[in-house]
Amino acid sequence: MNPFPIVLALFRKTWLTSALFLLLIAIAMALGVAIIAQERSMREGSARASDPFDLIIAAPGSRTEILFNVVYLRPSAVELIQAETLSKILSDPAAEFAAPIAFGDNAEGFPIIGTTRDMVRHLTAGAIEGAMWQHEDDAIIGANLPFEIGETIHSAHGQGRIGAEVSQPDDHDDEDSHGGLHVTGRMAPTGTAWDSAVLVPIQYSWSTHALMAPDQGVPGELTPDGPLGPVPAVVLKPRGLGDAYWLRSLWQTDRTTAFFPAEALTEIYAYMGDVRRIMSALTTATQALVIAAILSGVIALMQLYSARLALLRALGATRGYIFLVMWIYMVGLILAGAVLGLASGMVTARAISAIFANETGLSLLARIGWAEIRLTLVVIGLGALLAVVPALTLFRKASLSQLR
Repeated sequence: MNPFPIVLALFRKTWLTSALFLLLIAIAMALGVAIIAQERSMREGSARASDPFDLIIAAPGSRTEILFNVVYLRPSAVELIQAETLSKILSDPAAEFAAPIAFGDNAEGFPIIGTTRDMVRHLTAGAIEGAMWQHEDDAIIGANLPFEIGETIHSAHGQGRIGAEVSQPDDHDDEDSHGGLHVTGRMAPTGTAWDSAVLVPIQYSWSTHALMAPDQGVPGELTPDGPLGPVPAVVLKPRGLGDAYWLRSLWQTDRTTAFFPAEALTEIYAYMGDVRRIMSALTTATQALVIAAILSGVIALMQLYSARLALLRALGATRGYIFLVMWIYMVGLILAGAVLGLASGMVTARAISAIFANETGLSLLARIGWAEIRLTLVVIGLGALLAVVPALTLFRKASLSQLR
């Protein structure tokens, strides 16, 4: 006998209860999928964002803090590399270029980063709309900023924030004001937090903080014997792999620290991985408990239909047929809930990625991978095994005595 007409009849008869059971499974499943997909999205997005920063030199301190300062533009108070040390870094022939990085100001709420022409070209592979800096108070804006080329924007002391809204300057409060910046160009999208920054010549950062007289040299170009100031960090582009390790060893001193971004990211990923494993284990346990509770509810629900199951027996259905009907019914619930949960989890992960991307400036893409598919298969397989228990229970109770 074909069990599917009976199974479909059960679904129609108990559609509201079945829908609630399916929704519970889908929610539990979506939670696990969203956690796994979002963690992978953050890992890949943060790694891509660090790619242009081959080697970072800074004053001794936390590598993670320096990484967040330079790559993800989350500035904090750090020690500075002094001008004489910067001069030695700039003169090292093992590097294609050395780009000082300075922060601490904002342009209408967005972070201002002082750097060099080489760094801007390196980030964008030379793809810049408009013109490079011609004057110290010129600015090149990131791809995500709402300003236009030719516009003048207000700059002031104080950290900007990625994902900030445009803030209107107070005309009566000039204490922290640095005046106007003239937007001369816009960078092509880089998929990094620098898409939400205002880039200015490093000389601008020095002069506005009284570390150098204004209009010293070509904006954004430095020479080892030219006028220099202290900076929080320097990004180096080594000429080759051997040069990269040579530079890292050379500048690992009592006055400076040098590291590859991947070194700091490995520590962060190890922590993220531990959290993901814990969350995944909790999610799997939650899914098992939800499935067990639903199957218990199915048993209670089917008690109300025990007479109808017994009627099937009276009409010639075997006990094995009753078992198959109930098992297919419960596995169908779990299968539909798992698939719905997979889809819902990806939608949730992408929504979270969009929020994180807005807040961090990173390019994040949540997608279905083997980890999510494996989780779905585990839940379906676990549910199919657990469904045997209530199916056997109803198998034993589907006797003709239930008709009396």
